[in-house]
Amino acid sequence: MLYFSAPELHEARVGNIQRQVIEWKKNGAGKKLCTARGGWQSVSPGYRPYKKNSTKINVNLFDILELDEKEMSLKVEPMVNMGQITHFLVPKNLTLPVLPELDDLTVGGLLMGVGIETSSHKHGLFNDNVLAAEVVLADGSLIKCSKKENRELFDALPWSYGTLGLLVSVTLKISRCKPFVRVEYWPCKTHGKGVEVYRKFSEEKKPQDFVEALAYSHEEMVVMPARYASEEEALTGTKNSIGLWFKPWFYKHVEKFLTKGGDGPWVEYIPLRDYYHRHTKSIFWELEQIIPWGNHPLFRLLLGWAVPPKVSFLKLTQTKALQELYETQHVIQDMLVPNSKVGEALTVFKEEFDLYPLWICPYRAYDYASSGAPHRSFLKKPLEATSKDSFGKYEMYVDLGAYGIPKAVEEKRSFDIVSVSRKVEKYVASVHGFQMLYADSYMTREEFREMFDHRHYDEMKEKYDPLGAFPEVFQKVCKKGQQYGATAAAGAEGSKKKN
Repeated sequence: MLYFSAPELHEARVGNIQRQVIEWKKNGAGKKLCTARGGWQSVSPGYRPYKKNSTKINVNLFDILELDEKEMSLKVEPMVNMGQITHFLVPKNLTLPVLPELDDLTVGGLLMGVGIETSSHKHGLFNDNVLAAEVVLADGSLIKCSKKENRELFDALPWSYGTLGLLVSVTLKISRCKPFVRVEYWPCKTHGKGVEVYRKFSEEKKPQDFVEALAYSHEEMVVMPARYASEEEALTGTKNSIGLWFKPWFYKHVEKFLTKGGDGPWVEYIPLRDYYHRHTKSIFWELEQIIPWGNHPLFRLLLGWAVPPKVSFLKLTQTKALQELYETQHVIQDMLVPNSKVGEALTVFKEEFDLYPLWICPYRAYDYASSGAPHRSFLKKPLEATSKDSFGKYEMYVDLGAYGIPKAVEEKRSFDIVSVSRKVEKYVASVHGFQMLYADSYMTREEFREMFDHRHYDEMKEKYDPLGAFPEVFQKVCKKGQQYGATAAAGAEGSKKKN
């Protein structure tokens, strides 16, 4: 495993990164800085073409550095992924409070971007459980930050997408766990019932350890509250090692509970690591588009061990025509809206995207100002932060994940991904929601700055990157928005000339 390589060389590797940045400065600091990691290597569906015209800094940081069970913390390099972490922690009955489900998601991407999991209704987003970080700045200096040291920079890192500096280490909070997860499956046959059951479990005062729902149509949904369980408890019920190569894809397994009859719940005990990576084997449900027969029992038995292919491999081998097809007829979006709007938002997704399954995952959206510090988040303050925990006041939000081919495309009807996506973006903004930025955004710069709170980010950009060595977030992640904004501006200018 990669985490057995050379953690003792961490300081030397960081020193090499600093030397590369200093050399860039000596050579005139012309092109903007970015990591040398290829666009094809990221889990994000887009290629991020900005790298072609940037100075690439080699940031080869893959090691787990230090486990401190006394302080309950884990220090890692930013390219450590969730698969490594679960292999390392779970045998020790340790885990992260929020551990996103796909194996290849990296700590750096989850901190500088966003990370969510079915425990987020209890522990917030991935960044809410980060204790400290180290960053190499545009002048080549190394700065440590946490809630106690350089707090202003620490608060600006989430959602900054590597535009304030180069992340070189992260210290994560860890917690105790048990070897199994007791999962309840609650089938719901109407839209209203699904929303009701989902909200009941996601908003409980004494929450379960995990809450997730999968919608299979506008009317049908399976809600899955779950909690940690001991090996002794698992012996009393049905054990299901869903991670075994020959087992059905998880979302297909869950769908069967809609036809069992009765209201449920049905209960299973799933090994913890299998639960964490339950959507990895089928890349949620995206693998069905690549290998339509992949869930056939014979394929699983003979070749199930060979899937899933790496997302990076799929991107690297993708032809230009296939890439264009994905960009125009394939949806990959995660939208974050207040939990109170979940029923309404599901209807909007039905009207605009009309694709299923949908992933439904609740999380605590914190009013960070309520914990004693000013609100420094890139996310705007929630409007209804009436609940409170040890971290501060919060409002329950929900992540709606839409991944796949819309029904209109399957039926060979007209589908304009730009207009449809912009309608959804507009709705999300109207309810004080947010778009995850790993996916394509069609917002203009003005719309983007309206959706996200740039005040603290702008201050940190001016303080730590005054010469603009790194791009701004919008420039880095909103390729489609830049194109749309330019087209809209050209159209407006043309209209003025005609008049």
